[in-house]
Amino acid sequence: MQIGYARCSTQNQNLDAQLEQLKQCDKIFKEKLSGGNSDRPELHKAIDYLREGDSLVITKLDRLARSLTDLHNLVAEIEAKGATLNILNQAIDTSTSSGKLMFSMLGAFAEFERDLINERVKEGLERAKVRGVKFGKPRQISNDKRKRIVELMDDENSDLTKQEIADMIGCSRNQVYKIYREDKLK
Repeated sequence: MQIGYARCSTQNQNLDAQLEQLKQCDKIFKEKLSGGNSDRPELHKAIDYLREGDSLVITKLDRLARSLTDLHNLVAEIEAKGATLNILNQAIDTSTSSGKLMFSMLGAFAEFERDLINERVKEGLERAKVRGVKFGKPRQISNDKRKRIVELMDDENSDLTKQEIADMIGCSRNQVYKIYREDKLK
């Protein structure tokens, strides 16, 4: 029996291309979550579903896992059930010696590629920070309003409550406290 497994990393991505390639499978398990996530319930259901003589079919090696260790652990789990792994786009079938060799080599290359990408992203972020690029959500409250919050909070003659200051500025009371703490520590 052929058991298919399809995965994409985000909810915005589409499984259609993988499902088309897996249409010859007797049963298909599918999920939308990152391969770096160790808790992949549908993958574990697919492996649990395997019986001796079955084959877990995936379209590409990176759909199964992101690290070489994880790949080898999954294949060991599959083989312990008397099943094999078949990777369609790389023509790998772990029921053969050459398939096992190719599996190990491609897994190592995939992990190397992922590590290179992570290094490049980290370097790019560091270069951007040096150039003064700000990351994250832009401030919702202008600098003038922030200064006004600090002035009102520091004004000992003011009878305004924190909620009244928040209403005056157009933010929540929690934001008033947060902005005051942030701007006072500068």
